[in-house]
Amino acid sequence: MPHLDQRLKTVARQIRWHVHADIGSDHGHLIQSLLAAGRIQRGIAIENKQQPLENSQATLANLNVDVRLADGLDGLQSGEADGVSICGMGGRAMVRILDKHPRRIPINVVLQPNRDSDHVRRWGLRTGHRLVDEQLSGCARMFQILRFQRATGTPANDIIDPAYRDIDREAAILFGPHLLRRNAEPWKNRLQEELVYLQSLNALSVTMKNRRDAIIRIL
Repeated sequence: MPHLDQRLKTVARQIRWHVHADIGSDHGHLIQSLLAAGRIQRGIAIENKQQPLENSQATLANLNVDVRLADGLDGLQSGEADGVSICGMGGRAMVRILDKHPRRIPINVVLQPNRDSDHVRRWGLRTGHRLVDEQLSGCARMFQILRFQRATGTPANDIIDPAYRDIDREAAILFGPHLLRRNAEPWKNRLQEELVYLQSLNALSVTMKNRRDAIIRIL
């Protein structure tokens, strides 16, 4: 059984469908684990550099997986997978990958941004992908895992994501509507730490002021 760190274990728990594509799979451990657990039946691992490609090929040899050298969704055809994951990069980079080929995005999307998770949430709102779950993982560093599902049958601009109803919308975009509603201690502690840091600074950018003000509203 492949070893996953706590972050990828949390990602894996968000995935259960037939065909899954993992962009930037590195050693291929996520797809290997999903197959071993029966959470997927077939995998597609996509890498844009040769060494990570060879790492994944070695890990996933003799498994029901296609390992492809491609740049993001360049390596996936429309309708080929039921879900896709992108983990371990910034939210802005994730959005660039998703925006490049919007028609190739499967109905289920699992994203683990290292930073700028608000950009990922704004992408979901802009494109009609409902934010159906959010989880936290980690100790010294807390990671957010976000699962989206594309709404069907309605133009994206007409979609109202239920996750953002009856809640401080801007604070929810910045810090997570599901996380805000759960109001769990680890999440609150991280916000308190960030507030202390922001209040210690002599000058704040507009973005930092918005974060500070949102934290004050919800704590």
